[in-house]
Amino acid sequence: MPDWTPDLSRSDKPRYLAIADLIADDIRAGRLAIGDRLPPQRKLAGRLDIDFTTVARGYVEAQKRGLVESRVGQGTFVTGLPRPVLRNAPARHHGREIVDLSMNLPPEPDDPVLIGRMQDGLAEVSRDLVALLRYQGFGGAPADKDAASAWLGRRALVPSQERIFVTPGAHPALLGIFTLLAKPSDVVLCEAITYPGARSIAAQLGLRLVGLPMDADGIDPDAFTEACRTLAPKALYLNPTLQNPTTLTIPEARRTAIASVARRFHVPIVEDDAYGFIPAHGLPPFAAIAPDLTWHVAGLAKCIGAGLRTAYVVVPEARAGWPFSAALRAASVMASPLTVALATRWIEDGTADTLLRFIRAETAARQKLAAEILPVGSFRADPMSFNLWVELPEPWTRSAFVGHMFSTGIGVVASDVFTVDGAPPEAARVCLGGPVNREKVKSALEYMAHALAHSPEAASAFL
Repeated sequence: MPDWTPDLSRSDKPRYLAIADLIADDIRAGRLAIGDRLPPQRKLAGRLDIDFTTVARGYVEAQKRGLVESRVGQGTFVTGLPRPVLRNAPARHHGREIVDLSMNLPPEPDDPVLIGRMQDGLAEVSRDLVALLRYQGFGGAPADKDAASAWLGRRALVPSQERIFVTPGAHPALLGIFTLLAKPSDVVLCEAITYPGARSIAAQLGLRLVGLPMDADGIDPDAFTEACRTLAPKALYLNPTLQNPTTLTIPEARRTAIASVARRFHVPIVEDDAYGFIPAHGLPPFAAIAPDLTWHVAGLAKCIGAGLRTAYVVVPEARAGWPFSAALRAASVMASPLTVALATRWIEDGTADTLLRFIRAETAARQKLAAEILPVGSFRADPMSFNLWVELPEPWTRSAFVGHMFSTGIGVVASDVFTVDGAPPEAARVCLGGPVNREKVKSALEYMAHALAHSPEAASAFL
C-alpha cells in the first residue's frame, strides 16, 4: 500500500513510536495486509512533513516488533501482527545465551499466515469467554469429544464417546491411569530406556518400575513373557512411536507379538502415543490392535503445542471410565475449558492439520541438518523425531559430554534420567525443536560435531 499515510495526531507518543503503533493498529483493522509495501521512507517523511530519520526510526521499531521486514532494493513490507512479549529472558551461562536442546518439543511456527490463523481461532473462542471461565463437566463436552474422535480417527481409532475422555494433558492422565491400575509396591513394566515422566509418576505412587530389555524393534517379547510369569505386573507402559528418547518405533509385527503376550497374561497396556500423529502414515496403535487391553493416551503437546495441556484418553471399555474419571477428577478437577475449546476449534477449522504439516516439514529439515553435520553413526534418529539419541564414542562419557556442551552454551540431557535399571549407557538426548530456530540448531550441531571428532581434552582446548 504505497499511499499509506498514518494520522500522527492520533497519538501523543514520540512520532517514531506513533508510526510503529499505527502500523500495528492498521494491521489489526485490516487497513494493512500481510505483503503490503509501505511507502518509501523519504516519500512518507515528505508527506507527513517530518524528518526522514523519524520515519526510519519508526520503521526500525516496527521491524523490532515483527510487524514489517525490510528487503534490500525492494522496500519495507508488512509481515504480520506484533510478536508476543517473551515471558522469560533467554538463559545465559558465562554471558553467553544458552541454546536449550534439553526439552523435547515440536518446532515452533514462524509463518505469519499460520500464526494469524492460530490467533483467529483464539479470537473466535474468546467470544464465549465468560462461559469458558465456569466449571465444566469432567471428560469433555460432546463437541470436544466429537473433535477428539475426529482427531483420533487419524490413528485408525473409532471409539465410542463413552470411551473418550478429554484430560488436562498426558502427564495427569498417566498419573490417573497408574493410580487406578496399581498400588504401592506393585510392578509396572516399561522399556529399559523410558520417558522420565513415567519414572517420576511411578516414584510418586510408590510403584516398582521394571525395565525390559530392548533391541532395535523395542522390548523383547520373550523378556516380557518371563517378567509376566515371575513378577505379576499390573501394567506395561510403552511409548511405541518415535520413542522418547531413543526415537525407535515398534514395528507392527512386534506390536502384535507384545499384544499377544499381554492378552495371555491379562496385563493392561498403557500406550503413551505422544508422537503417534507425527509420522504422516503411522503404524496402528496398540489401541487398534488390542483395544480391550489398552489405555491410549493421545497428548496434543507434541503434535500441536505443549501449552494447550490437553490429551485425549481412550479407555479399554466404558466401565473403566468411571474409576478413571474419579481418579483424575480428584487430582485435577477438569481440563481447562479455554484451551480445550481452542484445541476443538483448531481441529474443526483445519488449523491443527496445518500446524502438524509445519511440524513435520520443519522436523525433517532439522533432521537433515543433523545428518549432514554430525559424524556418521554417532546418533540414532528418525526423520520425524524431535530429538537425537547420541551414542558417545570413547573416551567421551555422558557427564563429560553434557558438561562440555553446557560450557559452550548448549543444554543437552544425559542418559541417566531415562534409564530404569542398571548402568546408564554413555549417551545423551539432544532435542531439535522448541523455540530454538533452525540457525541456532545448526550452530549447536556444528559445536557438537567438533566435540565428537575429538577427545574431551582436545575439544575443551578450543573453547
